[in-house]
Amino acid sequence: MRTLVNVYDGGPAGIEAIAATLGEERDTLEDVVEPYLLQIGFVRRTKRGREVTKQACEHLGLKYPKKMDPALREHKSDAEQPELFEQDNQ
Repeated sequence: MRTLVNVYDGGPAGIEAIAATLGEERDTLEDVVEPYLLQIGFVRRTKRGREVTKQACEHLGLKYPKKMDPALREHKSDAEQPELFEQDNQ
């Protein structure tokens, strides 16, 4: 969990990257460690990778990454969002 917070800023991070960083086998993480962390609510799986939860950070006494907290994320309004395909009016 500390690696996910400290190295990957809370995630998302792929299982292969986490395994390489920890020096563990991917299968060990997926079959032994991850199910327990999912069950107790310390990690969540997303399409982009594993993410730490606020509950895990509180339990470990770690600062919850701001980018993970939806209430603290800065959202740009539609007016501030750049257009994907800008039209040239010349």
